[in-house]
Amino acid sequence: MAGGAEDAESQGGGVRLSAPTLRWGLLAVAVGAVSAALVTLFVTGFENDTGLAAHGAAGGGQAKAEKVFASVGSGDCLTWTAPDHSDLVEVDCGGEHLFEVTDTIDLSKYPGKEFGPGARWPDSLRLTELREEHCVPAAQRYLGGRLDPRGRYAVGLMYPSNEGWAKSGDRILRCGLQVPGLSGSPLPKTGRVAESDQSKVYEPGVCLGIDQNLPTDPVDCSKPHAVEMASTVDLGARFNGGPPSKEEQDKFLEEECGRTSNEYLGGPDVLRNKTLTVFFDYIDARSWLAGSRKLNCMVGKGADQEGFAPITGSARGDILINGQAPVPPPNTGRSTPAPLPGAAPLPPQPEPR
Repeated sequence: MAGGAEDAESQGGGVRLSAPTLRWGLLAVAVGAVSAALVTLFVTGFENDTGLAAHGAAGGGQAKAEKVFASVGSGDCLTWTAPDHSDLVEVDCGGEHLFEVTDTIDLSKYPGKEFGPGARWPDSLRLTELREEHCVPAAQRYLGGRLDPRGRYAVGLMYPSNEGWAKSGDRILRCGLQVPGLSGSPLPKTGRVAESDQSKVYEPGVCLGIDQNLPTDPVDCSKPHAVEMASTVDLGARFNGGPPSKEEQDKFLEEECGRTSNEYLGGPDVLRNKTLTVFFDYIDARSWLAGSRKLNCMVGKGADQEGFAPITGSARGDILINGQAPVPPPNTGRSTPAPLPGAAPLPPQPEPR
């Protein structure tokens, strides 16, 4: 672990947990570090493994969806609600949608016989390779080289169903951009990516669910969750020019996140009394050069081993941690500082496979 990681002290009982341990869960928020979900997140963006039946035998609803899929191109936006995507429609990108098309790939023009008549439907590994070969470069071209690899948007791939591939000879792929959800389904977005801030941030008050001690998609704060967003900090207001070092960011964010979190919670003693800790990430050089400047300050409770403990209820009200009400540490009459934010680097980021 680089950078001389500091410890983040929990004031409840004086237990000290290392910052890397406390903040391991943030990796899942930043890049979706669940290898089983990567194929779904970054290849299909769908709820199942059938893809889009672009030209397969279908009823009226799906036939309409096929026509939509066949007609769209770079810069068009798509959305759907049905699990089989039979209600796929093209919508204005200024409204809510799930997929922004960046390029079209016709595999029938691919050299060799791999995708010719009678060829087998590509498996998930081959589709992942096609995404890397075609869709990642397409996204960079589409955004003028300014895709944040740790940002809000992920590169997605829409492809034919097995039936459409085998019976209709469909070989058309659509590359695009989407907001990935850890559940495997893309999350709604508005506006074109090129005109949006790619910073991976949430509004204050949003809670991220928890699964195996790691954060998941946003949930109501009355349900078990890992962290609650307290504020959004714009590093661009503090740092000009090139990307600031991680040490510079940590120094600034420790103070700024502590201040804004206290304001969000309603007082300087709330963190201590509820045995919570402030957490934050950092912006690396790649994200900075892509234009991302914003980070979330969030509050949560580190688990004894790694990741986060489940919290129920908003931190601005009554909460349960692991099903129990937090017990404030004894008041010694001396001034006790709020718990330090976790300020250690994230572990190495896994790459989609």
